[in-house]
Amino acid sequence: MRPSLATIILHYGKPALAARLQAQLSASDPEYTVRVLDNAAPEPYPDAWLRLPENRYWAGALAHTCGLLADEGFSHVLFLNNDLVFTSQPPHLARLFGRLKHFESAGQGRVGILVPAVEKSPYHPQMVADPRLSHSDVEIVDGIAPCLDLRCLADVGGLDFDENPFGYGVDMWLSIRARRRGWRLVVDHQTRVRHRYHTTARATEGFMERAARAEHAYLAARLGPDWRAWIEALKTRRVDQPLPGGGR
Repeated sequence: MRPSLATIILHYGKPALAARLQAQLSASDPEYTVRVLDNAAPEPYPDAWLRLPENRYWAGALAHTCGLLADEGFSHVLFLNNDLVFTSQPPHLARLFGRLKHFESAGQGRVGILVPAVEKSPYHPQMVADPRLSHSDVEIVDGIAPCLDLRCLADVGGLDFDENPFGYGVDMWLSIRARRRGWRLVVDHQTRVRHRYHTTARATEGFMERAARAEHAYLAARLGPDWRAWIEALKTRRVDQPLPGGGR
């Protein structure tokens, strides 16, 4: 399969958020496929690529999307939260996808998930941008902006989210399974985003509490009662590749 990228923006909440990101990417990378998936949002997104009949949350929406895009012949899916913007210099998608292919062609192994670095993160310090670096190989990533190789997703047996419809923790479990199967997880420090965590989730009364309980049960069943300590340890394991010459 020839490498090809589809970028999907997940809309749930204010349409202006997804519209801002879609406009940014359509302007920077007009030759790339950029679509908005309406996750049965109370405020529908005008001209969405697809509106789901019910809210499938992050994991269900991603699984559905990947199935459809695989049928269309895409090899990779960049699945973006609506509450982020790219802060590195454009073009954003051409850089991200071009660098992914370069990392693989360098003979260091297949990349299962590539993520842009984030300016700040209260949860994943291993993903915080360092402009002195080219990229970092890591052991775990979160799900705000994963670029998934669909072969990786098939290789690990799919998202495994049926017991956890809210999706919190599904991204980390996917990371762990991908690494076990020999896929690389890469943070690209030369493609960067700014993200406002839980913009929509915090606006829905009780959602964060229900999602946290579901995440705990889900990860404890797979990783044991000390899953938090194990995941925190994984976040400390990172191999950095500096830019040639150490430049910015």
